[in-house]
Amino acid sequence: MDSADLRRVISSPVLTRAEQVKAMTAICAKASMEELTSNFVGTIAQNRRLPALQSMIAAYLNELSRRRGEATAQVTSAKKLSDAQLQAVSDVLKKAVGSKISIEADVDESLLGGMIVKVGSRMIDTSLKTQLQQLHLSMKGIG
Repeated sequence: MDSADLRRVISSPVLTRAEQVKAMTAICAKASMEELTSNFVGTIAQNRRLPALQSMIAAYLNELSRRRGEATAQVTSAKKLSDAQLQAVSDVLKKAVGSKISIEADVDESLLGGMIVKVGSRMIDTSLKTQLQQLHLSMKGIG
């Protein structure tokens, strides 16, 4: 969740249940959400479970992907990847995994270069940061 105000509404113990429901209802209306979705969010707010909303959304999207036969890949790179680069990564992963791939791209400048790709329980780390750490550890073993 990118909005600091939304994070405060979701996690604030100071707001009453009614205030959280009212705020989330207004957000759902502003976002033109379907009635079913608005009712679900309202129920979550009424039951004081808003802090778990992001996890619920992620679990729903994972289940939706699974039912569609898609795999989700989390790709973290040192800088934002272009559309062509994302498509190239998607094509390679599709061949490796054997199913449609949905990519969640993220940027972590501390990687220096390369990328980290996670698909399910598998992870491929080609980041420069990790390679430097491995080199550092191997140099310690020599000296």
